[in-house]
Amino acid sequence: MPAPDHDHDSHGHAGHGHGHHHTGQGTTLIIALVLTLSFAGVEALAGWWSGSLALLSDAAHMLTDSSALGLAAGAAWLARRPPSSRHSYGLVRAEVMAALFNSLLMLVLIGYIVHEAIDRFGAPRDIKGSAVIGVAVIGLIINLVVAWVLSRGEHTLNSRAALLHVLGDALGSVAAITAGIVIVTTGWTPIDPLLSLLVAALILVSALRLLREVVHVLMEGVPGSIHLNEVGQDLATLDGVSRVHDLHVWTLSSGTIALSAHLEIRNLSAWPGILAAARQTMDTQHGIRHVTLQPEVLIAVPLVRHPAPAKNI
Repeated sequence: MPAPDHDHDSHGHAGHGHGHHHTGQGTTLIIALVLTLSFAGVEALAGWWSGSLALLSDAAHMLTDSSALGLAAGAAWLARRPPSSRHSYGLVRAEVMAALFNSLLMLVLIGYIVHEAIDRFGAPRDIKGSAVIGVAVIGLIINLVVAWVLSRGEHTLNSRAALLHVLGDALGSVAAITAGIVIVTTGWTPIDPLLSLLVAALILVSALRLLREVVHVLMEGVPGSIHLNEVGQDLATLDGVSRVHDLHVWTLSSGTIALSAHLEIRNLSAWPGILAAARQTMDTQHGIRHVTLQPEVLIAVPLVRHPAPAKNI
């Protein structure tokens, strides 16, 4: 069979397969939100009282965690709403938008931490190391519990963004504990802003990775797990299919991949069987359940024979 190419024509719709599943995600995120928010205020007050930037940074991160988890829970609820006349796909992209906002929020937080750390290097402050250790240990325990709760839920872009916030916060707690121990044992206060910068760098790497993935989804790029050429070849080699063109594969939301294509076929009466085979192949071979295909019947053009011109004798 000829290899698929990618012309661009108008779309018709032959079949749709929908696979949206966000069961239980909202409840998981709400539990995580309550646990995180319950400690953020306490850690902020402790950081202000002890004079620790590492602890204040961790508290600020926990507050952004609360915002992120709240947005994620709201997005999970919106994603379960059915399609409407204004949103034919429903609101499944709400989780992608929440992940985008959360990744940008992390970048703002990193900027704050870096700015404060630079100021602390120029003007060191007294830090109550023992208080920092005690509060940071409690914060670390809460972060680990929240991370465990999130890891047991559905893994979507939305929940991954929330989990990323929490893991970054756990690193902040570890940094605060380390800073407190160093200050108590040696009295060297520059360790506090230094470890804050280290945590900011680690968070930056993860935030940029998540941001790149979110932008890829919003630009309707081909999912990383899908090989477009293989999808086209599988469609083109179906019985009755002569050629595939205008092939597109993109992500609607986490776990929901969509496909549209035009299939050139020889006989329209064979289309129901071709459509069923195509949808089964896309589901089993590539995990694509939202399939839109348009048949195009090849029209044989009769060969016109022109009479030979008369010869003069």
